[in-house]
Amino acid sequence: MTNPGPDLKDPAEDRLAARQAPSGIRELTARELARWSWRQLTSMRTALILLLLLALAAVPGSLIPQTNQDSVKTTNWQLAHTTLAPIYNRLGLFDVYGSAWFAAIYILLMISLIGCIVPRLFVYWRGLRAQPPAAPRNLTRMPAATSYTTSESVADVTARARTVLGRKRYRLRRNDPARTGEVAAERGYLREAGNLLFHISVIVVLVGFAVGSLFGYKGGVIVLVGDKYGFSNELTQYDDFDPGSLFRPSMLNQFSLHIHDFEVSWLKSGPRQGMAEGFKSDIRYETSANGPTKDYRLEVNHPLDIGGTEVFLIGHGYAPEITLRDAQGHIVSSGPVVFLPQDQSFLSFGVVKPPSSKVALQGLFYPAEVTLPNGQPANVTGDIGDKSAAVLSFQAFKGDLSKQTGSIYTLDTTGLTKVTAPGGKAFNLHVGQTAKLPDGLGSVTFDDVIHWNKLQISQTPFKHVALGGVVLALLGLLGSLFIRPRRVWVRARETADGTLVEVAVLDRSGNDEVGAVVSGLVAQLQGRTEEDEA
Repeated sequence: MTNPGPDLKDPAEDRLAARQAPSGIRELTARELARWSWRQLTSMRTALILLLLLALAAVPGSLIPQTNQDSVKTTNWQLAHTTLAPIYNRLGLFDVYGSAWFAAIYILLMISLIGCIVPRLFVYWRGLRAQPPAAPRNLTRMPAATSYTTSESVADVTARARTVLGRKRYRLRRNDPARTGEVAAERGYLREAGNLLFHISVIVVLVGFAVGSLFGYKGGVIVLVGDKYGFSNELTQYDDFDPGSLFRPSMLNQFSLHIHDFEVSWLKSGPRQGMAEGFKSDIRYETSANGPTKDYRLEVNHPLDIGGTEVFLIGHGYAPEITLRDAQGHIVSSGPVVFLPQDQSFLSFGVVKPPSSKVALQGLFYPAEVTLPNGQPANVTGDIGDKSAAVLSFQAFKGDLSKQTGSIYTLDTTGLTKVTAPGGKAFNLHVGQTAKLPDGLGSVTFDDVIHWNKLQISQTPFKHVALGGVVLALLGLLGSLFIRPRRVWVRARETADGTLVEVAVLDRSGNDEVGAVVSGLVAQLQGRTEEDEA
Protein backbone atom coordinates (compact mmCIF):
# COMPACT_ATOMS: atom_id res chain seq x y z
CA MET A 1 0.00 0.00 0.00
CA THR A 2 1.10 3.49 -0.68
CA ASN A 3 1.19 5.78 2.29
CA PRO A 4 -0.46 9.11 1.41
CA GLY A 5 1.81 12.08 1.68
CA PRO A 6 1.43 14.72 4.34
CA ASP A 7 0.00 17.23 1.83
CA LEU A 8 -3.07 15.10 1.10
CA LYS A 9 -6.17 16.15 3.16
CA ASP A 10 -9.71 14.97 3.49
CA PRO A 11 -12.05 17.25 1.41
CA ALA A 12 -14.42 17.45 4.41
CA GLU A 13 -11.59 18.86 6.49
CA ASP A 14 -10.93 21.45 3.77
CA ARG A 15 -14.58 22.57 3.87
CA LEU A 16 -14.45 22.80 7.65
CA ALA A 17 -11.23 24.78 7.57
CA ALA A 18 -12.72 27.16 5.02
CA ARG A 19 -15.38 28.12 7.55
CA GLN A 20 -12.83 28.71 10.30
CA ALA A 21 -12.24 32.35 11.19
CA PRO A 22 -8.67 33.46 11.94
CA SER A 23 -9.48 33.21 15.64
CA GLY A 24 -10.51 29.59 15.25
CA ILE A 25 -14.26 30.25 15.63
CA ARG A 26 -16.35 28.57 12.95
CA GLU A 27 -18.45 30.93 10.80
CA LEU A 28 -22.19 30.38 10.67
CA THR A 29 -23.75 29.06 7.53
CA ALA A 30 -26.64 30.90 5.94
CA ARG A 31 -29.07 28.40 7.44
CA GLU A 32 -27.56 28.70 10.90
CA LEU A 33 -27.57 32.49 10.67
CA ALA A 34 -31.23 32.46 9.66
CA ARG A 35 -32.07 30.14 12.57
CA TRP A 36 -30.18 32.34 15.02
CA SER A 37 -31.89 35.48 13.70
CA TRP A 38 -35.30 33.83 14.00
CA ARG A 39 -34.63 32.82 17.61
CA GLN A 40 -33.54 36.34 18.46
CA LEU A 41 -36.61 37.87 16.80
CA THR A 42 -39.04 35.47 18.48
CA SER A 43 -37.59 35.80 21.96
CA MET A 44 -39.73 37.41 24.65
CA ARG A 45 -37.03 40.00 25.26
CA THR A 46 -37.23 41.16 21.64
CA ALA A 47 -41.04 41.26 21.80
CA LEU A 48 -40.89 43.51 24.86
CA ILE A 49 -38.34 45.79 23.19
CA LEU A 50 -40.50 46.07 20.08
CA LEU A 51 -43.57 46.78 22.20
CA LEU A 52 -41.67 49.58 23.93
CA LEU A 53 -40.50 50.93 20.57
CA LEU A 54 -44.09 50.91 19.30
CA ALA A 55 -45.21 52.93 22.32
CA LEU A 56 -42.35 55.41 21.85
CA ALA A 57 -43.04 55.65 18.11
CA ALA A 58 -46.64 56.67 18.86
CA VAL A 59 -45.52 59.62 21.00
CA PRO A 60 -44.83 61.99 18.05
CA GLY A 61 -48.32 61.23 16.76
CA SER A 62 -49.80 62.78 19.90
CA LEU A 63 -47.42 65.77 20.07
CA ILE A 64 -47.10 66.79 16.41
CA PRO A 65 -50.17 67.73 14.32
CA GLN A 66 -51.12 64.91 11.98
CA THR A 67 -52.20 65.57 8.41
CA ASN A 68 -54.89 62.90 8.47
CA GLN A 69 -56.44 64.34 11.62
CA ASP A 70 -56.35 68.09 11.05
CA SER A 71 -54.76 69.24 7.82
CA VAL A 72 -55.36 72.93 8.57
CA LYS A 73 -53.67 72.73 11.96
CA THR A 74 -50.78 70.82 10.38
CA THR A 75 -50.37 73.46 7.68
CA ASN A 76 -50.37 76.27 10.24
CA TRP A 77 -47.76 74.42 12.32
CA GLN A 78 -45.53 73.98 9.28
CA LEU A 79 -45.81 77.67 8.44
CA ALA A 80 -44.88 78.58 12.01
CA HIS A 81 -41.88 76.19 12.13
CA THR A 82 -40.19 76.54 8.78
CA THR A 83 -36.91 75.02 10.03
CA LEU A 84 -38.34 71.87 11.60
CA ALA A 85 -41.11 71.26 9.07
CA PRO A 86 -38.89 69.87 6.24
CA ILE A 87 -37.05 67.60 8.70
CA TYR A 88 -40.27 66.30 10.23
CA ASN A 89 -41.73 65.80 6.77
CA ARG A 90 -38.79 63.64 5.65
CA LEU A 91 -39.09 61.60 8.83
CA GLY A 92 -42.80 61.10 8.28
CA LEU A 93 -43.71 62.73 11.60
CA PHE A 94 -46.77 64.45 10.14
CA ASP A 95 -48.21 61.01 9.33
CA VAL A 96 -46.68 58.81 12.02
CA TYR A 97 -49.12 55.91 11.81
CA GLY A 98 -48.83 55.69 8.04
CA SER A 99 -45.03 55.89 7.91
CA ALA A 100 -42.85 53.00 6.77
CA TRP A 101 -40.82 52.88 10.00
CA PHE A 102 -43.95 52.63 12.15
CA ALA A 103 -45.29 49.85 9.93
CA ALA A 104 -41.94 48.02 10.20
CA ILE A 105 -42.06 48.06 14.01
CA TYR A 106 -45.70 46.94 13.89
CA ILE A 107 -45.00 43.98 11.58
CA LEU A 108 -41.88 42.88 13.48
CA LEU A 109 -43.83 42.94 16.74
CA MET A 110 -46.55 40.78 15.19
CA ILE A 111 -44.00 38.24 13.94
CA SER A 112 -42.16 38.24 17.26
CA LEU A 113 -45.33 37.62 19.28
CA ILE A 114 -46.51 34.84 17.00
CA GLY A 115 -43.08 33.21 17.14
CA CYS A 116 -43.16 33.41 20.95
CA ILE A 117 -46.66 32.11 21.44
CA VAL A 118 -46.96 29.21 18.98
CA PRO A 119 -44.20 27.07 20.58
CA ARG A 120 -45.59 27.83 24.05
CA LEU A 121 -49.01 26.62 22.93
CA PHE A 122 -47.58 23.21 22.02
CA VAL A 123 -45.68 23.06 25.30
CA TYR A 124 -48.83 23.97 27.22
CA TRP A 125 -50.86 21.36 25.34
CA ARG A 126 -48.34 18.68 26.20
CA GLY A 127 -48.39 19.83 29.83
CA LEU A 128 -52.18 19.54 29.96
CA ARG A 129 -52.04 15.95 28.74
CA ALA A 130 -49.18 14.96 31.02
CA GLN A 131 -49.73 13.54 34.48
CA PRO A 132 -48.66 15.42 37.62
CA PRO A 133 -45.06 14.53 38.48
CA ALA A 134 -44.45 11.68 40.91
CA ALA A 135 -43.41 12.39 44.48
CA PRO A 136 -39.69 13.14 45.03
CA ARG A 137 -37.67 10.60 46.98
CA ASN A 138 -37.23 12.80 50.08
CA LEU A 139 -40.45 14.68 50.64
CA THR A 140 -39.43 16.06 54.00
CA ARG A 141 -36.63 18.06 52.36
CA MET A 142 -39.15 20.15 50.47
CA PRO A 143 -39.46 23.79 51.69
CA ALA A 144 -43.04 23.19 52.90
CA ALA A 145 -43.32 19.63 54.22
CA THR A 146 -44.34 17.77 57.36
CA SER A 147 -45.01 14.23 58.56
CA TYR A 148 -47.09 12.44 61.18
CA THR A 149 -47.88 8.90 62.30
CA THR A 150 -51.35 7.41 62.31
CA SER A 151 -52.96 4.10 63.04
CA GLU A 152 -54.86 4.10 59.73
CA SER A 153 -53.77 1.81 56.95
CA VAL A 154 -51.86 2.99 53.94
CA ALA A 155 -54.85 2.35 51.69
CA ASP A 156 -57.15 4.44 53.90
CA VAL A 157 -54.70 7.36 54.00
CA THR A 158 -54.18 7.44 50.25
CA ALA A 159 -57.92 7.04 49.57
CA ARG A 160 -58.68 9.97 51.86
CA ALA A 161 -55.90 12.04 50.26
CA ARG A 162 -57.30 11.44 46.79
CA THR A 163 -60.80 12.36 47.98
CA VAL A 164 -59.68 15.59 49.70
CA LEU A 165 -57.52 16.74 46.79
CA GLY A 166 -60.12 15.77 44.21
CA ARG A 167 -62.73 17.80 46.05
CA LYS A 168 -60.42 20.80 45.83
CA ARG A 169 -60.16 20.36 42.04
CA TYR A 170 -56.62 19.05 41.93
CA ARG A 171 -55.70 16.86 39.00
CA LEU A 172 -54.55 13.50 40.37
CA ARG A 173 -51.85 11.24 39.06
CA ARG A 174 -53.09 7.82 38.07
CA ASN A 175 -52.38 4.98 40.48
CA ASP A 176 -49.02 3.38 39.75
CA PRO A 177 -48.44 -0.15 41.09
CA ALA A 178 -44.78 0.71 41.45
CA ARG A 179 -45.65 3.65 43.70
CA THR A 180 -48.19 2.20 46.08
CA GLY A 181 -49.03 4.56 48.92
CA GLU A 182 -48.29 7.75 46.99
CA VAL A 183 -50.66 10.47 45.82
CA ALA A 184 -49.49 13.23 43.47
CA ALA A 185 -51.74 16.14 42.55
CA GLU A 186 -51.44 19.44 40.76
CA ARG A 187 -53.62 22.47 39.98
CA GLY A 188 -53.26 25.97 38.57
CA TYR A 189 -52.89 24.99 34.91
CA LEU A 190 -54.99 28.00 33.94
CA ARG A 191 -52.25 30.37 35.08
CA GLU A 192 -50.22 29.59 31.97
CA ALA A 193 -53.45 29.76 29.98
CA GLY A 194 -53.88 33.30 31.32
CA ASN A 195 -50.38 34.20 30.19
CA LEU A 196 -51.01 32.76 26.74
CA LEU A 197 -54.42 34.45 26.53
CA PHE A 198 -52.82 37.80 27.36
CA HIS A 199 -50.20 37.45 24.62
CA ILE A 200 -52.74 36.18 22.09
CA SER A 201 -55.00 39.11 22.92
CA VAL A 202 -52.14 41.50 22.09
CA ILE A 203 -51.99 39.91 18.63
CA VAL A 204 -55.79 40.23 18.32
CA VAL A 205 -55.60 43.93 19.19
CA LEU A 206 -52.78 44.50 16.70
CA VAL A 207 -54.68 42.63 13.97
CA GLY A 208 -57.84 44.61 14.74
CA PHE A 209 -56.02 47.91 14.47
CA ALA A 210 -54.15 46.80 11.35
CA VAL A 211 -57.31 45.74 9.50
CA GLY A 212 -59.04 48.94 10.58
CA SER A 213 -56.13 51.01 9.29
CA LEU A 214 -55.95 49.15 5.97
CA PHE A 215 -59.65 49.09 5.09
CA GLY A 216 -60.95 52.04 7.08
CA TYR A 217 -60.83 55.76 6.56
CA LYS A 218 -61.02 59.01 8.48
CA GLY A 219 -62.22 62.30 7.09
CA GLY A 220 -63.06 65.77 8.27
CA VAL A 221 -65.64 68.24 7.04
CA ILE A 222 -66.98 71.59 8.19
CA VAL A 223 -70.79 71.71 7.96
CA LEU A 224 -72.74 74.94 8.33
CA VAL A 225 -75.63 74.91 10.79
CA GLY A 226 -79.02 75.22 9.14
CA ASP A 227 -81.53 73.19 7.19
CA LYS A 228 -80.37 74.59 3.85
CA TYR A 229 -76.80 73.33 4.39
CA GLY A 230 -75.71 69.73 4.66
CA PHE A 231 -73.29 66.94 3.85
CA SER A 232 -73.46 63.85 1.67
CA ASN A 233 -71.06 60.98 2.29
CA GLU A 234 -69.08 61.28 -0.94
CA LEU A 235 -65.36 61.82 -1.46
CA THR A 236 -65.88 65.22 -3.06
CA GLN A 237 -67.69 66.48 0.06
CA TYR A 238 -64.76 66.03 2.44
CA ASP A 239 -62.37 68.82 3.39
CA ASP A 240 -59.69 66.26 4.23
CA PHE A 241 -59.76 62.51 3.74
CA ASP A 242 -57.29 59.86 4.88
CA PRO A 243 -58.10 56.38 3.50
CA GLY A 244 -56.43 53.10 4.36
CA SER A 245 -54.15 51.39 1.87
CA LEU A 246 -56.84 48.91 0.82
CA PHE A 247 -59.80 51.30 1.01
CA ARG A 248 -62.08 51.63 -2.02
CA PRO A 249 -64.69 54.37 -2.60
CA SER A 250 -67.38 51.69 -2.86
CA MET A 251 -66.89 51.04 0.87
CA LEU A 252 -68.47 54.40 1.75
CA ASN A 253 -71.87 54.07 3.40
CA GLN A 254 -74.57 56.07 1.65
CA PHE A 255 -76.11 58.75 3.86
CA SER A 256 -76.68 62.48 4.02
CA LEU A 257 -77.16 64.79 6.98
CA HIS A 258 -77.68 68.38 8.00
CA ILE A 259 -77.38 70.15 11.33
CA HIS A 260 -80.81 71.42 12.30
CA ASP A 261 -79.67 73.26 15.43
CA PHE A 262 -76.57 73.78 17.55
CA GLU A 263 -76.28 74.75 21.21
CA VAL A 264 -73.26 75.89 23.18
CA SER A 265 -73.08 76.15 26.97
CA TRP A 266 -70.85 78.98 28.19
CA LEU A 267 -69.25 79.42 31.60
CA LYS A 268 -70.81 82.45 33.25
CA SER A 269 -68.39 82.86 36.16
CA GLY A 270 -64.99 81.84 37.47
CA PRO A 271 -61.52 82.20 35.97
CA ARG A 272 -62.67 80.56 32.73
CA GLN A 273 -65.67 82.84 32.29
CA GLY A 274 -66.68 83.15 28.66
CA MET A 275 -65.20 79.78 27.67
CA ALA A 276 -67.26 77.02 26.07
CA GLU A 277 -68.37 74.24 28.42
CA GLY A 278 -70.50 71.91 26.31
CA PHE A 279 -71.79 71.44 22.77
CA LYS A 280 -74.89 69.79 21.35
CA SER A 281 -75.92 69.42 17.72
CA ASP A 282 -79.33 68.24 16.56
CA ILE A 283 -78.61 66.10 13.50
CA ARG A 284 -81.11 64.96 10.90
CA TYR A 285 -79.95 62.27 8.50
CA GLU A 286 -81.18 59.90 5.81
CA THR A 287 -79.59 56.63 4.73
CA SER A 288 -81.29 56.55 1.33
CA ALA A 289 -82.79 59.04 -1.10
CA ASN A 290 -86.39 58.20 -0.27
CA GLY A 291 -85.79 56.82 3.21
CA PRO A 292 -87.16 58.23 6.46
CA THR A 293 -85.42 61.14 8.19
CA LYS A 294 -83.96 60.31 11.60
CA ASP A 295 -82.95 62.62 14.43
CA TYR A 296 -79.91 62.37 16.70
CA ARG A 297 -78.46 64.57 19.44
CA LEU A 298 -74.75 64.69 18.62
CA GLU A 299 -72.43 65.49 21.53
CA VAL A 300 -68.71 65.26 22.22
CA ASN A 301 -67.72 61.59 22.80
CA HIS A 302 -71.23 60.47 21.78
CA PRO A 303 -70.88 59.79 18.04
CA LEU A 304 -73.62 58.98 15.60
CA ASP A 305 -73.25 55.45 14.20
CA ILE A 306 -74.66 54.93 10.71
CA GLY A 307 -74.06 51.38 9.55
CA GLY A 308 -70.57 51.20 11.04
CA THR A 309 -69.63 54.75 10.01
CA GLU A 310 -69.21 57.03 13.01
CA VAL A 311 -69.79 60.79 13.00
CA PHE A 312 -68.01 62.74 15.76
CA LEU A 313 -68.45 66.36 16.79
CA ILE A 314 -64.91 67.67 17.28
CA GLY A 315 -65.17 71.43 16.89
CA HIS A 316 -67.27 74.45 16.08
CA GLY A 317 -66.95 78.08 15.13
CA TYR A 318 -68.57 81.01 13.36
CA ALA A 319 -69.23 81.82 9.72
CA PRO A 320 -70.04 85.48 9.03
CA GLU A 321 -72.38 86.00 6.10
CA ILE A 322 -70.59 88.51 3.87
CA THR A 323 -71.79 90.12 0.65
CA LEU A 324 -69.17 91.62 -1.66
CA ARG A 325 -70.37 93.98 -4.42
CA ASP A 326 -68.49 95.68 -7.22
CA ALA A 327 -68.60 99.38 -8.10
CA GLN A 328 -71.86 98.94 -10.06
CA GLY A 329 -73.55 97.25 -7.08
CA HIS A 330 -73.51 93.79 -8.62
CA ILE A 331 -73.03 90.93 -6.17
CA VAL A 332 -69.65 89.29 -6.66
CA SER A 333 -69.99 86.83 -3.79
CA SER A 334 -72.49 86.33 -1.02
CA GLY A 335 -72.98 83.81 1.74
CA PRO A 336 -71.39 82.44 4.91
CA VAL A 337 -67.61 82.30 5.08
CA VAL A 338 -65.96 79.90 7.54
CA PHE A 339 -63.62 81.68 9.96
CA LEU A 340 -61.21 79.49 11.93
CA PRO A 341 -60.91 80.03 15.74
CA GLN A 342 -57.51 81.24 16.91
CA ASP A 343 -58.02 80.76 20.66
CA GLN A 344 -60.57 79.61 23.24
CA SER A 345 -62.43 82.91 23.06
CA PHE A 346 -63.20 82.10 19.40
CA LEU A 347 -61.41 85.08 17.97
CA SER A 348 -61.47 83.81 14.37
CA PHE A 349 -59.53 84.42 11.18
CA GLY A 350 -60.94 84.16 7.67
CA VAL A 351 -60.47 85.03 4.02
CA VAL A 352 -62.79 85.99 1.16
CA LYS A 353 -61.15 85.62 -2.26
CA PRO A 354 -63.63 85.01 -5.10
CA PRO A 355 -61.61 84.26 -8.27
CA SER A 356 -63.81 86.49 -10.43
CA SER A 357 -63.33 89.52 -8.21
CA LYS A 358 -60.58 92.11 -8.09
CA VAL A 359 -60.94 92.45 -4.33
CA ALA A 360 -60.05 90.00 -1.55
CA LEU A 361 -60.77 90.33 2.16
CA GLN A 362 -58.73 89.10 5.08
CA GLY A 363 -59.54 89.73 8.70
CA LEU A 364 -60.76 88.74 12.13
CA PHE A 365 -64.16 88.02 13.58
CA TYR A 366 -64.94 88.96 17.19
CA PRO A 367 -68.04 87.16 18.58
CA ALA A 368 -68.30 89.70 21.43
CA GLU A 369 -66.17 92.80 20.94
CA VAL A 370 -65.02 95.49 23.31
CA THR A 371 -63.02 98.55 22.32
CA LEU A 372 -59.52 98.95 23.73
CA PRO A 373 -58.06 102.36 24.66
CA ASN A 374 -56.18 102.46 21.33
CA GLY A 375 -59.47 102.19 19.47
CA GLN A 376 -58.91 98.61 18.32
CA PRO A 377 -61.49 95.87 18.99
CA ALA A 378 -60.71 93.00 21.36
CA ASN A 379 -62.40 89.69 22.15
CA VAL A 380 -63.47 88.68 25.65
CA THR A 381 -65.78 85.71 25.12
CA GLY A 382 -66.86 83.23 22.48
CA ASP A 383 -70.52 83.69 23.40
CA ILE A 384 -72.05 85.60 20.53
CA GLY A 385 -75.29 86.27 22.41
CA ASP A 386 -77.74 88.31 20.32
CA LYS A 387 -74.97 89.11 17.76
CA SER A 388 -75.18 92.82 18.49
CA ALA A 389 -71.62 92.94 19.89
CA ALA A 390 -70.10 90.83 17.10
CA VAL A 391 -67.58 92.65 14.92
CA LEU A 392 -66.04 91.82 11.56
CA SER A 393 -62.66 93.54 11.26
CA PHE A 394 -60.97 93.16 7.87
CA GLN A 395 -58.52 94.58 5.41
CA ALA A 396 -59.06 94.61 1.66
CA PHE A 397 -56.57 93.75 -1.08
CA LYS A 398 -56.93 94.57 -4.76
CA GLY A 399 -55.31 92.80 -7.65
CA ASP A 400 -55.52 89.67 -9.79
CA LEU A 401 -57.03 86.82 -7.76
CA SER A 402 -57.17 84.26 -10.56
CA LYS A 403 -53.72 82.93 -9.62
CA GLN A 404 -54.55 82.36 -5.94
CA THR A 405 -53.76 78.77 -4.92
CA GLY A 406 -53.52 76.84 -1.68
CA SER A 407 -55.98 76.67 1.19
CA ILE A 408 -59.22 78.63 1.12
CA TYR A 409 -58.32 79.82 4.60
CA THR A 410 -55.17 81.68 3.51
CA LEU A 411 -54.49 84.61 1.20
CA ASP A 412 -51.28 85.07 -0.73
CA THR A 413 -50.82 88.86 -0.73
CA THR A 414 -47.90 88.75 -3.19
CA GLY A 415 -48.70 91.13 -6.02
CA LEU A 416 -51.77 92.53 -4.23
CA THR A 417 -52.22 96.08 -2.93
CA LYS A 418 -53.61 96.66 0.55
CA VAL A 419 -56.70 98.84 0.83
CA THR A 420 -57.52 100.31 4.25
CA ALA A 421 -60.10 102.57 5.84
CA PRO A 422 -59.31 106.26 6.38
CA GLY A 423 -56.36 106.66 8.74
CA GLY A 424 -54.85 103.33 7.67
CA LYS A 425 -57.16 101.38 9.95
CA ALA A 426 -59.07 98.16 9.30
CA PHE A 427 -62.73 98.17 8.35
CA ASN A 428 -64.92 97.30 11.37
CA LEU A 429 -68.52 96.23 10.82
CA HIS A 430 -71.38 95.13 13.03
CA VAL A 431 -74.15 92.86 11.77
CA GLY A 432 -76.23 94.72 9.19
CA GLN A 433 -73.61 97.38 8.40
CA THR A 434 -71.95 98.08 5.05
CA ALA A 435 -68.51 99.52 4.32
CA LYS A 436 -67.72 101.28 1.04
CA LEU A 437 -64.29 100.46 -0.31
CA PRO A 438 -62.15 103.33 -1.63
CA ASP A 439 -61.07 103.75 -5.23
CA GLY A 440 -64.46 102.60 -6.49
CA LEU A 441 -63.80 98.98 -5.54
CA GLY A 442 -67.35 98.37 -4.36
CA SER A 443 -68.70 97.58 -0.92
CA VAL A 444 -68.76 94.91 1.80
CA THR A 445 -71.85 94.07 3.87
CA PHE A 446 -71.81 92.08 7.09
CA ASP A 447 -75.24 90.41 6.81
CA ASP A 448 -75.38 87.83 9.62
CA VAL A 449 -73.50 85.13 11.52
CA ILE A 450 -74.19 81.41 11.64
CA HIS A 451 -72.46 78.50 13.38
CA TRP A 452 -70.47 75.74 11.78
CA ASN A 453 -69.53 72.31 13.15
CA LYS A 454 -66.35 70.35 12.44
CA LEU A 455 -67.33 66.70 12.00
CA GLN A 456 -64.98 63.75 11.89
CA ILE A 457 -66.41 60.86 9.91
CA SER A 458 -64.62 57.54 10.15
CA GLN A 459 -65.10 53.87 9.46
CA THR A 460 -62.95 51.36 11.33
CA PRO A 461 -63.57 47.71 10.43
CA PHE A 462 -62.65 45.16 13.09
CA LYS A 463 -62.83 47.74 15.87
CA HIS A 464 -64.94 45.32 17.89
CA VAL A 465 -62.24 42.70 17.37
CA ALA A 466 -59.70 45.10 18.86
CA LEU A 467 -62.05 45.82 21.76
CA GLY A 468 -62.54 42.08 22.30
CA GLY A 469 -58.76 41.69 22.37
CA VAL A 470 -58.51 44.29 25.13
CA VAL A 471 -61.15 42.43 27.17
CA LEU A 472 -59.32 39.14 26.65
CA ALA A 473 -56.07 40.79 27.72
CA LEU A 474 -57.67 41.87 31.01
CA LEU A 475 -59.05 38.36 31.61
CA GLY A 476 -55.68 36.79 30.84
CA LEU A 477 -53.89 39.25 33.11
CA LEU A 478 -56.28 38.52 35.96
CA GLY A 479 -55.77 34.79 35.47
CA SER A 480 -51.98 35.08 35.47
CA LEU A 481 -52.06 37.23 38.63
CA PHE A 482 -54.56 35.36 40.81
CA ILE A 483 -54.30 31.70 39.76
CA ARG A 484 -51.61 29.87 41.75
CA PRO A 485 -50.02 26.75 40.29
CA ARG A 486 -49.42 24.27 43.11
CA ARG A 487 -48.26 20.68 43.49
CA VAL A 488 -49.09 18.40 46.42
CA TRP A 489 -47.63 15.01 47.35
CA VAL A 490 -48.78 12.59 50.00
CA ARG A 491 -46.82 9.42 50.79
CA ALA A 492 -47.86 6.75 53.32
CA ARG A 493 -45.82 3.71 54.37
CA GLU A 494 -45.91 1.16 57.16
CA THR A 495 -43.43 1.52 60.01
CA ALA A 496 -42.96 -0.13 63.39
CA ASP A 497 -44.86 2.72 65.07
CA GLY A 498 -47.77 2.75 62.58
CA THR A 499 -48.35 4.41 59.24
CA LEU A 500 -45.94 7.26 58.52
CA VAL A 501 -47.60 9.96 56.40
CA GLU A 502 -45.45 12.57 54.63
CA VAL A 503 -47.04 15.66 53.10
CA ALA A 504 -45.30 18.27 50.92
CA VAL A 505 -46.56 21.27 48.99
CA LEU A 506 -44.74 23.20 46.27
CA ASP A 507 -46.21 26.56 45.27
CA ARG A 508 -44.75 27.43 41.85
CA SER A 509 -45.85 31.07 42.12
CA GLY A 510 -43.64 31.74 45.14
CA ASN A 511 -46.51 32.14 47.61
CA ASP A 512 -45.39 32.40 51.24
CA GLU A 513 -48.57 30.84 52.64
CA VAL A 514 -47.71 27.25 51.77
CA GLY A 515 -47.11 26.46 55.46
CA ALA A 516 -50.78 27.12 56.18
CA VAL A 517 -51.70 25.01 53.16
CA VAL A 518 -49.71 22.08 54.52
CA SER A 519 -51.24 22.33 58.01
CA GLY A 520 -54.76 22.58 56.59
CA LEU A 521 -54.23 19.55 54.37
CA VAL A 522 -52.87 17.52 57.32
CA ALA A 523 -55.89 18.50 59.39
CA GLN A 524 -58.25 17.16 56.74
CA LEU A 525 -56.24 13.98 56.28
CA GLN A 526 -56.51 13.36 60.02
CA GLY A 527 -60.26 13.71 59.83
CA ARG A 528 -60.59 17.17 61.38
CA THR A 529 -62.99 19.75 59.91
CA GLU A 530 -60.45 22.55 59.52
CA GLU A 531 -60.61 24.01 56.00
CA ASP A 532 -57.78 25.58 54.10
CA GLU A 533 -57.15 27.15 50.74
CA ALA A 534 -55.20 24.10 49.56
